[in-house]
Amino acid sequence: MGPILERISLPEDIKKLKPSELMALAQELREYIITVASQNGGHLAPSLGVVELTIALHFVFEAPKDKIIWDVGHQAYAHKILTGRKKQFKTLRTFGGLSGFPKRDESPYDAFGVGHSSTSISAALGMALARDLKGEQYEVVAVIGDGALTGGMAFEALNHAGHLQKKLIVVVNDNEMSIAQNVGALSAYLSRIRTDPKYSRGKDELEALIKKIPHIGPTMVKIGERLKDSFKYLLVPGMLFEELGFTYLGPIDGHNIKEMIEVFSRAKTFAGPVVVHVITKKGKGYHWAEENPDGFHGVGKFYISTGEPVEAPRVSFTEVFGKALVELAQDRPEVVAITAAMPTGTGLNYFAQNYPERFYDVGIAEQHAVTMAAGMACEGLKPVVAIYSTFLQRSFDQIIHDVCLQNLPVVFAIDRAGIVGEDGPTHHGIFDLSYLRMIPNLTIMVPRNEDMLRKMLFTALNHSGPVALRYPRGAAVGVELTPYEQLPIGTAEILKEGSDGVVIGVGRPLNYALKAAQKLENEGISLTVIDARFVKPLDYKLLEEVGSLHKPVITVEENVVAGGFGSAVNEYFSFRGIGTKVVNLGIADEFPPHGKVEEILNLYGLTEEKLYLKFREILSKL
Repeated sequence: MGPILERISLPEDIKKLKPSELMALAQELREYIITVASQNGGHLAPSLGVVELTIALHFVFEAPKDKIIWDVGHQAYAHKILTGRKKQFKTLRTFGGLSGFPKRDESPYDAFGVGHSSTSISAALGMALARDLKGEQYEVVAVIGDGALTGGMAFEALNHAGHLQKKLIVVVNDNEMSIAQNVGALSAYLSRIRTDPKYSRGKDELEALIKKIPHIGPTMVKIGERLKDSFKYLLVPGMLFEELGFTYLGPIDGHNIKEMIEVFSRAKTFAGPVVVHVITKKGKGYHWAEENPDGFHGVGKFYISTGEPVEAPRVSFTEVFGKALVELAQDRPEVVAITAAMPTGTGLNYFAQNYPERFYDVGIAEQHAVTMAAGMACEGLKPVVAIYSTFLQRSFDQIIHDVCLQNLPVVFAIDRAGIVGEDGPTHHGIFDLSYLRMIPNLTIMVPRNEDMLRKMLFTALNHSGPVALRYPRGAAVGVELTPYEQLPIGTAEILKEGSDGVVIGVGRPLNYALKAAQKLENEGISLTVIDARFVKPLDYKLLEEVGSLHKPVITVEENVVAGGFGSAVNEYFSFRGIGTKVVNLGIADEFPPHGKVEEILNLYGLTEEKLYLKFREILSKL
């Protein structure tokens, strides 16, 4: 940790620094972020890109009184360090340590908890409205990336904020667009003029004077407005915001602290909504991240000197899915792939490379992705929509209304289902079985390993209705891949025969459950282990047989127990009047913390050792 950063405990300490020290602080912050991220993993490139921006924000605004809201929040590492969490930062993303995202119960400086994209402007407007209704005085600032602006919610909020004309500052962090120097300089000059109070006051006085000219005054003012707008459309790249009712300032250099301090200070003087457009470089200050910003967007442990990962990546469920889809689409031109700004994260980068004309990245717009897929399915295509479980929640209405109600053959490839690890509660995919299971016409499949994933994808592509296929983040199990096979819908598979009770489950924990059952076999306790494979429809014939045994039944799943797979089994037994004792194991009725996947699974009793102990305990009581 550098000497200047050592002196910084809270944002007010930044205000005591000289301009030259502010730039040195930026360098020290980068070095600290890189060091911790290399050891803990994390969202490196986004946070490196906003170091100077973060310093400028905390220099100008008075957090936590002033509210700074980070969209998504994966760029808030410098913010955490500068707001009293400098020493704790070494615990970033570790079990019991700092969250990788802003979190309200972690610090009063985290004004709004985030993790999903495009929410910041809505939250900021809500805070501004609350401020005004309560007669309070403070600034509200939303920091949103250009990528997050592809989300429709951001535009809804911009539209409403512009209409209400409430005092609000939106900082658009643009790390993609390249603007020519002369246009950028002219725009910065125009911004300085337009933010100067003398200019605003003089413009109003001049308009009032011209309007007093008999007969032609009002007409001259209208002509002047049209000329002004034409000039701005030509030279200022912010007219969309202007038309929505915002004052647009920028673009400005997002790595020039002095310039940002000046513009932010002036933005505070406006009575209405303001957009400040800053240009930053993702991965700034770390060569490997600058050269490969996407690759360093989210990283595991890596060597700082080379940028190479500490551990060689293992084949993941995501990779198996992506490559299988490429194989299966080869002779099926009707198969198309859709993702919401996650082509690599969902494994669809392989599909995009092989069939670019059939690949669609809609940006951060999950709702649009689902309904667009529905339109494609209406016209005979076979859309595969690959989205993380936690983000698919955002398209719940579209899944019901646009896909399942019409029984359209859309395949939902639900990545990151279950516990995701260090990204924590905003990203754990533990609700999809519950929120999808209630929807008519939808078939739900859950593979326990990568071979079953391939078979299920093959089955889904041949099914005539909508299918949800959910699988976890991380390394695949390591089983041999066998030929593709059509699975009869709603059929389970018996993995082990036993006589003392039945374990029936889905997904990754079933592998641990099988090992736990085999361990109990050595103690004379014999369990039947069943892979349900299908959450909807269930294998009702097999459930009838299980119920007739009058033996304890234990369900296992990597989903919240409420409304999940186990609940489906309970409902069926209740409906049929089967009195078998059932115990449901899964995620409790809470938001799991962040930490390694194994740590979180262990917390909820879903590891081999914990299941072994739980099975033995249950059987001893029933």
